[in-house]
Order: sequence, then C-alpha cells, then structure tokens
Amino acid sequence: MTPVPVAPVAATAPPAPATTAWRGGWLQGLNYGGLGLPLAFVALPLYVVLPNHYAAEFGIPLATLGALLLGARLLDAMADPWIGRLVDGWFTVSAARVLMAAVIAAVVLALGFRGLFFPAVQGTEALLWWCGALLAVTYLSYSVLSVLHQAWGARLGGDEGQRARIVSWREGLALLGVLVASVLPSVAGLSVTGIVFTLLLATGVALLARAPRPRIEAAPATLPSLALPLRVPAFRRLLAVYLLNGVASAVPATLVLFFIRDRLQAPDFEPLFLASYFAAGALSMPLWVRLVARLGLAWAWAVGMVVAIVTFAWAALLGAGDVAAFTAVCVASGFALGADLTLPGALLTGVIQRAGHAQKLEGAYFGWWNFATKLNLALAAGIALPLLGVFGYSPGGQDEGALRALTLAYCILPCALKLGAAGLLWTLWLRKETRP
Repeated sequence: MTPVPVAPVAATAPPAPATTAWRGGWLQGLNYGGLGLPLAFVALPLYVVLPNHYAAEFGIPLATLGALLLGARLLDAMADPWIGRLVDGWFTVSAARVLMAAVIAAVVLALGFRGLFFPAVQGTEALLWWCGALLAVTYLSYSVLSVLHQAWGARLGGDEGQRARIVSWREGLALLGVLVASVLPSVAGLSVTGIVFTLLLATGVALLARAPRPRIEAAPATLPSLALPLRVPAFRRLLAVYLLNGVASAVPATLVLFFIRDRLQAPDFEPLFLASYFAAGALSMPLWVRLVARLGLAWAWAVGMVVAIVTFAWAALLGAGDVAAFTAVCVASGFALGADLTLPGALLTGVIQRAGHAQKLEGAYFGWWNFATKLNLALAAGIALPLLGVFGYSPGGQDEGALRALTLAYCILPCALKLGAAGLLWTLWLRKETRP
C-alpha cells in the first residue's frame, strides 16, 4: 500500500470548505447513504438470529457457540484500525480502486452470509470449524464495507450542517435496514432473507458508484503510525465521550427484551415497541439536522443526552401492563437515538478537518471509531448481565427484588452513564471548543 502524508495537528485551523461535489439533494443523499441499509440489514441476522439458528437447527451447545462468537467478534474489533489504514491507502489511488474493493467485499459478505445459514458440512466439529472460518471472513468483509462507507462520507467534508446531513442519510437508511431485517426472517424465511440482502447489497454498491466522490490525493513517502489518530487530543476527548455514551445506549438495548417480557409482561407488543423505537430514530434525524443549524453539533448532542435521561427516568416508574406508556418511552428514546447516530460521526469529521488530516486519514479514524463501537456492545453486556445475576434476576422470574434490579439496570444505570457522558461532553468538549 502506498504511504499517506500526515499534516501537523492544527487545533485552531478552520474546517475544510464544503466540497463542491455535494449539493445536498435527496438523490445525492440516497446515492451515498444507500449502502447503509444492507449493512444494517445484515447485522441483525448475524448478531441475533445466527446463535439461535445454530443452537436450534444443529444442536450446537450454547457455551461452545458463545465462545466461538466472542472470538470472532474480538478478531473483528481488533482488525478495524488495520482496515482503516487499508482504506486510506485505497483512497490515495482512485475512487475506482475504492469501488473495486467495495465490490469484492460485498461479494465475500453475500457469500459468507449464505454459507453461515446454509452450511455445506455436517457434524458438530465440522460445523464449528465452518462457522468459525465463515464468521471471521464475513465479519471482516462487513467491516471493510463499513469503514470504507464512513470514510467516503467524511471525505466529502463541509460545515457542521452538511456533515450532519451526510451522516443522517447513512444512519437513517441504516435504521430502515434494521426495521426490514427485524421482520423479514420470521415472515419470509432465511433463504428469502439472503436473496433480499444480496440484492440490497448490490444496489447499495451501485448507488455508491453514483454518489458524490471525495477528492483523491496522491500518497507520499512515509506511512503514518496506526495510532496517529489517538495522538490527536480532540479525538481522544471525543472518543471518551463516545465510549461512555455508547455504553449508556447499549445497556438498555441489551436488556430491553427482558424488561418487556418480565417487568411489563407484554411480550406480544415487542414488534410495536421495537418498530416505534427505530421509526422514531429515523424520522428524528431531519429534526436533529435543523437543531444543529441553531445550536451546533455538540450542543445538539447534549440535548439528545438530556432527552434520553428524562425518558429512562420515567421508564423506571412503569410496571406490568403499561403498554401505552412504554410505547411513548420507545418513541422518546428513539428520538434521542437519532442524535446519537447523526451527531458524533459529524463531530468526528470536524476533528479530522481541524487536525489537518482531511483527505488523508479518514479510514484510520473510523477504524478506531468502529473499534470503540464494538467495545461499547461488549462492555454493556459485560456490565449489565453479570449485575443482574448478582441481584438474583433470571429470565422469566417474577421475584419482586429481581424485577427491581432489572428496572435499575434497564432504566437507572443508563441514566447514570448518560449523565456521566453529558458531564464529559461539557468538561472535555463544550468548554474547549467554539462553534466555527
């Protein structure tokens, strides 16, 4: 891979001017953001459906399967910074090189998805080897496409409003992908789901080929350190806020089905709750983009954190049968989700611009960013589930003390973590950064 130049960090440098390629129309937004839909679509079956499929269809022990999945996910997370370096190298050659990499990764991802759910081997040992190898290949190809897509959007640059619009197209279509993926496997089966995913993925890559293209710059003589983004103070500060806020958001996501089934005793309303949450997140994004124009990215994100804190504090008061009230909680927390999906990524693009690394190291930054995202999910499960076990909760139980612990973990723990994230945002960011 050809080396990439590194400009000195300049914290006071103004943001890069808006790229002339991006004019903000809906067609450009669809062309760029379209790949986000199949990438989000495939994540739900891989992370949620696959473990149950191997346990129920092939009799793989859950403990063995859990260890296999954990190993594959750790490999995937650790590879993200290296993938970011590869992506930066492709962007120094040409947009055609980037698109070629996207096509290859998409083909591997589609074949890996098909092979995981319809294995060509039999027997427990052979299935474990098959699943482990295909998980590694599938996760890595997924990560290549994700980092490439994020870096492409960041390289389009622009002011705060433009950056928020670019991210909102990507994440809004991603939420649509989650909605479709939450319904299709149970309604149409895994075979149809695989065909639909392949078609959506091909469409997403084809749309990206028509999207506004970032500027391509030639590579110089020396390869920057993989850890260079971590040496940028603004990136470290933003990453600290993003990590704590991400854990705060991932904890209720990990526990929501337990809360619905045992605390609310409303399992029949799960589709309503989940659809309300994701739909509210997608529909809220234009509103957050408008708020950015008034408050700026960081202050708008702080507003989203406050909305989440108030919402989950209210949810702590709910009990069995409170279906309407919890639907309102899902809508309000989905509204806050729109801020979490739209604004941090746009802030990251600004950090890259001010550090003098625009058009050079976007892949490296998003490699570390995706590593943090996956670490959030692992930390959430590692904190919330053992905590519930300590207090005697087990799925299906109705002991009042255990249910109280479930409420504390689902509602109060995220509030405390969100409050800490808001404090970090104020201390590390809002007091140090001024709006351009």
